[in-house]
Amino acid sequence: MPFSFKKLTIPGLVLIEPEVLMDGRGFFMEVYKASVYEKFGIDKPFVQVNQSYSKKGILRGLHFQKEPKPQGKLVSVVHGEIFDVAVDMRRRSDFYGKWHSEILSSENKNLFYIPEGFAHGFVVLSDFAEVVYYCTEEYSPEHDAGIIWNDKQLSIDWPIKSPLLSEKDARLPAFEKIQAIAYRKIKL
Repeated sequence: MPFSFKKLTIPGLVLIEPEVLMDGRGFFMEVYKASVYEKFGIDKPFVQVNQSYSKKGILRGLHFQKEPKPQGKLVSVVHGEIFDVAVDMRRRSDFYGKWHSEILSSENKNLFYIPEGFAHGFVVLSDFAEVVYYCTEEYSPEHDAGIIWNDKQLSIDWPIKSPLLSEKDARLPAFEKIQAIAYRKIKL
């Protein structure tokens, strides 16, 4: 099988380890294969692919899209290393308001599947990082939302104390202020 799927502590989150074929030319790996992912329950089609470049210490997030346009994401790093975080925003979940992190890098080549119903963010640990993520919903500015990265209620254990933020991310509200828009319709 070209992938190893590992269910994580919070239901829905999956760490995917691809089979990497290496030889004298370099390496080859499959990143996504619908038939294999579907057998593991990851069956929503990806409709948009994004790529970002960020320098060390830059933190992007925590972002999500409000209903009815929630985004699931399949996150990978093509260069560098990031500390990637998903926060459960599903009101009916036993893990509502809890977070999980993974180190993703071009070295480990792991992928992090974050289904609809989660906020997402990452901070760059290497000199720079290029991140590619596949989304299950197109970006919708009118549904764009987020949570401040250092929210006291979430208590995310970020590996950096003073990240570089965009103006938009620096003004994101606290978790308690956005609870009214948390996901209610997403099935667990």
